[in-house]
Amino acid sequence: MYLLDSVDHVCVVRPLTPQNWPDMGKVLGGNGDGGCWCMWWRLDDAAFEEGRGAVNKQAMKALVDADRTPGVIAYLDGQPAGWCAIGPRSEYPRLTDSGLLVGGEDEPIWSLVCYYVNPRFRGRGLMAQLTRGAVGLARTKGARIIEAYPVEIPAGVAAPGAYTGIASVLRNAGFTDFVKRGSRPVLRCFVQ
Repeated sequence: MYLLDSVDHVCVVRPLTPQNWPDMGKVLGGNGDGGCWCMWWRLDDAAFEEGRGAVNKQAMKALVDADRTPGVIAYLDGQPAGWCAIGPRSEYPRLTDSGLLVGGEDEPIWSLVCYYVNPRFRGRGLMAQLTRGAVGLARTKGARIIEAYPVEIPAGVAAPGAYTGIASVLRNAGFTDFVKRGSRPVLRCFVQ
């Protein structure tokens, strides 16, 4: 659990578990942000589209019910506000075909692949809090290396396509540049 306490707001980040599963729907909205339910990275195009909606929701819930802990939820002043998906890189087959990956490693790599902040809570720094919470979760699961695949966005510019993260936010949270693939950096964080 990561806690940010400020004069204006309290943010707590917790792993997604069977106990707080209903909060995932509150963050993503009733349809799971267009039926995704954060399954896009885990499925090929055909399976994702076929499952869009209820099937994807059930697949994510099955991960949660199996104690796979596929990410973290941020609560702002007690309200579910944001989501961040993180897990072993091997759980995200789309990464294999993305052209972002750099060779195999002796040690398993974890990947931070998706952020979603409910529109009511955007612009309050939740991506940074979600990142810290996700890194904390990965640490408890034994992760030593975490990768992220963010976009470069200048400060003050709206970032509607930044579901993989914003590079400057991740760098401020302790990630460093590892390699660049086209215009997209691959960042890494080494967990102690």
